[in-house]
Amino acid sequence: MNQTSQFLRTLTVKDFAVLGVNAIAYVKPVLAEGKPAFSIHAADGTALALVPRHDLALATVRQHDMEPLNVH
Repeated sequence: MNQTSQFLRTLTVKDFAVLGVNAIAYVKPVLAEGKPAFSIHAADGTALALVPRHDLALATVRQHDMEPLNVH
């Protein structure tokens, strides 16, 4: 077993839940008041922002030094 595997086995449920919370944000297409929009969520699922366009969502995430990941 390598060191990474050993480390991952020591993570608690709480540790795992916050893994990447300050590094990753998810961008999800949604309907807001009947119009297409994009919701930005932290890695733990916390809603952070709602923007009208996908490119704005990606730029917003990157502006906060996070990596955007698309959710379909």
